[in-house]
Amino acid sequence: MSAKKKSFLLLVCMLSMSLLLAACGGNSSGTGGDAGKPETGKTAEADPSKPFVFGETPLTFSLYGNYDWYTMNPWGQDPATKWIQDNKKVTVEAIQSGGAALQKFNTMIASGQLPDVIWGDRGTDVEKLRKAGKLVALDPYLEKYPNLKKWAGEKTLNMLRSEDGKLYQFPNWYTKNPMGNGGYAVNNKIYKELGSPKLETFDDLYAYLKLVKEKYPDVIPFEVGLSGQGIDFLYAGMAEDRNVGQVSLRVVPQGNELKSLFSDPVYREAMIFANQLFREKLITQDAITQTRDQVKEKINNGRVAVYGDFETTVLGTEANSMLRAKDPEGGYTMIWPLHKAGVDPKKVWVNEFDSLGWNVSVITTSAKNPEGIFAYLDWLTGEEGERIIFWGPEGMYWQGTNDKGAPIYTDKYKNEVEERTKLMAIWDTFQWAGNTAFIDGSKADNELKLPEDKRDWATVSQTSVAWRTSFDATEFGNIQPLPDTAEGMILQRVSDIADKVRAKVLFAKDEQEVIALLDKAEQDAQKAGYDKLLKFETAKWQENLKKIGRK
Repeated sequence: MSAKKKSFLLLVCMLSMSLLLAACGGNSSGTGGDAGKPETGKTAEADPSKPFVFGETPLTFSLYGNYDWYTMNPWGQDPATKWIQDNKKVTVEAIQSGGAALQKFNTMIASGQLPDVIWGDRGTDVEKLRKAGKLVALDPYLEKYPNLKKWAGEKTLNMLRSEDGKLYQFPNWYTKNPMGNGGYAVNNKIYKELGSPKLETFDDLYAYLKLVKEKYPDVIPFEVGLSGQGIDFLYAGMAEDRNVGQVSLRVVPQGNELKSLFSDPVYREAMIFANQLFREKLITQDAITQTRDQVKEKINNGRVAVYGDFETTVLGTEANSMLRAKDPEGGYTMIWPLHKAGVDPKKVWVNEFDSLGWNVSVITTSAKNPEGIFAYLDWLTGEEGERIIFWGPEGMYWQGTNDKGAPIYTDKYKNEVEERTKLMAIWDTFQWAGNTAFIDGSKADNELKLPEDKRDWATVSQTSVAWRTSFDATEFGNIQPLPDTAEGMILQRVSDIADKVRAKVLFAKDEQEVIALLDKAEQDAQKAGYDKLLKFETAKWQENLKKIGRK
């Protein structure tokens, strides 16, 4: 996981609070069929007069993934969700964003048809709905269904609580250990054919990319992924103890204060280097506008020499499998993050994690059975649920468990790598309550016991590089203001300025223009109230430090 995937911050719902309060009253529970007459392929309707028993009482609920890029696969049409449907009597009905998450979300609110569950980024949208009274507090279920409390711990749950002291957010990929999917991967075949030169510093990278461009004119020297995420890696490698999260937050910690990103000398140096690579056509020319599918197509076909973004171990796994199936010498290898000469490579962070994880699920007041939904999410985040949704039903890719609850891989897991990789990509779309500590520990236990050519590429890449280059950013969680506050409006303006200048910097004609653009961005941000925003976020940061016991 990722490192995380924080560049995918949601656009803020801009409908007025009065509209939100007036329109959300409808019910869209997503339950299908009359009692005793289940729809085809779905569980029967529960009897509301009887107490809910997870695994015995039928449960159907709707879920909306609040991301442009997210599409949930059909429920019950793969081995894992079919097992859940048959054995736990749970059916999840997808409400797809159709590539337009903000518009879809606004439409649901305006029509009063909220889904039972919304899965998306924590923070502003969650608090907007909470203040409108449209979310179910989860506290009453924590003792009855103990997996979340056991695995996440009180400290993490307290960090997730809202201002009223209640818990509304069920975390996904929460962790107490380093995690992340980001980093640099090199195309094995191209790298070997060019003599396997040293690739450690940015000077090495520049020389290598020029060589690739000369020898392989049809290959992209450096693919920087969706929204140019790989460009942020340049910032992380320009100085020690910088990390990609600072770019997405637009803050630079200095002592006990958060300072401007635009005026930061390290950020400026990184943008100058990015501009040079772009001008010389050494990185993706549609870096800012390309889609995830376009990135995937390029790396799957081996038309990339160096690949780097926040999802390298996610997209790279399938690409590596496909290329190695055609040529055992093909595929990709993740390398240690590149850095400026003189920077300690052990202090370069291209991933970040916090105990809160990546995103969250919230249960809306439209849900007829909020306890049942919580029970499912709690089961999903526990050992059995994680084994099923990550590796499939027992007897397929695993049989039995070790003393830590980790699944013991079967020969099918070892031998059917390509098919397994495809299925695990499907199951990933149903992972809304990821338990990083259990999954990562289980993968590490198993994978390193396999022959090298049978190991999961993602796990090897994570344990050897990605997790070891992940920065603990728990202290920066939830420091940004709500959108309907004065600081929230400033944040939106500063974010717009940052996005625009980042794109303009790539197309600048030279270093002097890059500096001029960043100077202008700093001036515009200050006029927009950047200093006020930084003071607000500094105060929130200091509050977080107290919550987690840091000074």
